[in-house]
Amino acid sequence: MEAEQLEFPQWQAPLHDAILEFNLEKLPAKVHRVETMIFERLQQLYAANDGARERQAINDALEILRTVKRERLQFPDWKKGSANGLIQCLLYVIP
Repeated sequence: MEAEQLEFPQWQAPLHDAILEFNLEKLPAKVHRVETMIFERLQQLYAANDGARERQAINDALEILRTVKRERLQFPDWKKGSANGLIQCLLYVIP
């Protein structure tokens, strides 16, 4: 996916890269990088008291990252009963 197609490319492009990473040795660092970028962006948004649409996109991205961590990195499922996150990942990658 081209950065021009993303609404918030500064953190969505690295998220897309992490979703498509199949090398399990590289994946944790990519996930951590995206989480850090999202955290920093959230701080900016809350300071500006703006960006409701981007905050919703970030919430969706965090759910995708939880799914990647759970299903590909074997992190525990701390949010039992949630919808199948793999489908959400695929919907994000395949517009």
